Amino acid sequence: MNGAFKHTSVLLEESIEALRIKPDGVYIDGTAGGAGHSAAIASRLTTGRLLALDKDPDAIAVIGERLRPFGERCLIVRADFRHLAEVAREFYLEPVDGILLDLGVSSYQLDTPERGFSYHYDAPLDMRMAKEGLSAYDVVNRWTPEALERILYDYGEERYARSIVQKIVEARARHPIERTVELAELVKMGVPPKVRREAGHPARKTFQAIRIAVNGELDALGEALDEALDLLAPGGRIAVITFHSLEDRMVKQRFAAWCRGCECPPDFPVCVCGKKPRAKLVGRKPVTAGEAELEENPRSRSAKLRVAEKLDTASQTEDAAR
Repeated sequence: MNGAFKHTSVLLEESIEALRIKPDGVYIDGTAGGAGHSAAIASRLTTGRLLALDKDPDAIAVIGERLRPFGERCLIVRADFRHLAEVAREFYLEPVDGILLDLGVSSYQLDTPERGFSYHYDAPLDMRMAKEGLSAYDVVNRWTPEALERILYDYGEERYARSIVQKIVEARARHPIERTVELAELVKMGVPPKVRREAGHPARKTFQAIRIAVNGELDALGEALDEALDLLAPGGRIAVITFHSLEDRMVKQRFAAWCRGCECPPDFPVCVCGKKPRAKLVGRKPVTAGEAELEENPRSRSAKLRVAEKLDTASQTEDAAR
């Protein structure tokens, strides 16, 4: 499994630098995957601790192997990153000095045909990161046309959602849609000829939408962000790497809310709500991959790294009192 699980960590140096690793600090890698980021964090620790999470059992096996040289400073738990605060508290690892979330599907998951994530391989419709629960087969064959159309619009930003869903519904009335290539062909039939001639596969958005629905990715991200700021120590940082606009928009908006503070109407002469900023942005714009990384790993092209640092609100209160 170790040899098969290949995953190139995106924006590795940039994200590790952003976290400002302290040798005695406590850190969480909420999506440890191939353990590239985790190993980089662990290598900088002495008396500190790293909590590495992933819900994919294949990943957990690899993470354990690759973090073994770092011994007891690493704790590996199979869990969805939406539960990172719960796990951290269970093992008395709070507050933490840094949290990393590298979102999306891993190279291993995409390149392992039997996992059913990719339209490039003929495989069973699956797409389950945790290898259990709701599958892409269930979504495609059992969800109502209205539900399918909604996720294609909302999660795939697919402008031809209605015609694609019409092809899916017509096909599944004859027999269940079981294979990735079968679904990809139905998507092709559901888009105009001009779209089929454009660069990139016309099924990309549909596959993205179904994968997000199967794994509850946006819900998980929202829950994790809600918990993360409370879990951080003052001065602690959260670094999030996103791969599509839906994730990036959610992270950007949540970070902005943390940094905003006062919510009084602009015409109020003084603040009466008393809300203070809870965090500050580290860099106004997201960090993206440089030319060298793009050449080595084309999948990094869509990656965006955003970082926020928790403020010491207790000190703000004391200063205001004085």
